[in-house]
Amino acid sequence: MTLLSVVVIITIALALVFDVINGFHDAANSIATVVSTRVLTPRAAVLWAAFFNFAAIFVFKPEVANTIKKIVHIDHTDPGFVYVVLAGLLGAIVWDLLTWVWGLPTSSSHALIGGLVGAGIAHKGVGIIEWAKVWTTVKFIPLAPMIGMAMGLIFMVIIYWIFQRWTPYNVDRLFRKLQFLSAALYSIGHGGNDAQKTMGVIVTLLIAAGYLSPETELSLTHPNTMWIVLSCNLAMAIGTAFGGWRIVKTMGMRITKLKPVGGFCAETAGAATLFMATSMGIPVSTTHTITGAIIGVGLTQRVSEVKWGVATRIVWAWLLTIPLSAFISAVCFDAIRALHSGF
Repeated sequence: MTLLSVVVIITIALALVFDVINGFHDAANSIATVVSTRVLTPRAAVLWAAFFNFAAIFVFKPEVANTIKKIVHIDHTDPGFVYVVLAGLLGAIVWDLLTWVWGLPTSSSHALIGGLVGAGIAHKGVGIIEWAKVWTTVKFIPLAPMIGMAMGLIFMVIIYWIFQRWTPYNVDRLFRKLQFLSAALYSIGHGGNDAQKTMGVIVTLLIAAGYLSPETELSLTHPNTMWIVLSCNLAMAIGTAFGGWRIVKTMGMRITKLKPVGGFCAETAGAATLFMATSMGIPVSTTHTITGAIIGVGLTQRVSEVKWGVATRIVWAWLLTIPLSAFISAVCFDAIRALHSGF
């Protein structure tokens, strides 16, 4: 077995580890509202979310994965690009773990994209980056929470209008049941968008190593790529099952106080945004989306219901994710190059 083959195997394993970390880092996105409204216990909620994270495999085409694999222009004759993927993953994992320890709901998606960009620039300069793809992702840093916020606000207004004659008790009882559906939909959207990012990374790696052609398209029915689709969705589901209670407290309890009707509207708004983005092949942040939706729901009460100090702290973490993960990945790539002078 050659050194390149060993590196490829290690990097695939690392990509799946990243998927697991992504799952437990972003578990709060899927379960924050259903936990904070006391509809499900944290343990039951993460299992519910994990199941539907995996179910996303049967819902979406791999459009997001195809976007990720085009972030860096890969030259399959240059083995250095294998190390670009490795360093990109390392940078994203380090940033994800740091923000998990700090309890910040930052974006694993943006960390991964930042990682690939940073390592790619460290290897061959800015010319090998597909900046149009990066720019589309960057635009959705503000757009995803804004769309989620607008939808959360609209859904709450519609629900208030429809159920204005109902008693609070009956509304609460109905939406406790409906939150099972909205949490499932959001988890499908989360699994569909986030698991595909790791699929795209693995395909990029295999193209860089010469094991797949650049024209390879991911498919659950193709024997060469079926294992990638299955393993990434399974890793995401396992990670979600481990949960992320630190971030749940920020997402579901510190931003605004939610009732079951608010939880339903936030999850449904987030799910609608993710379904739209995933079908368009846009790798958005599930964290940004659900945060915006929760804020939108909070705005139907009073502006003071939203804890703007916490929200501002989260926004700063969003803005720093791509540049800092890119920096960490560039450092990782330079360290690998210093240890291995073969490229």
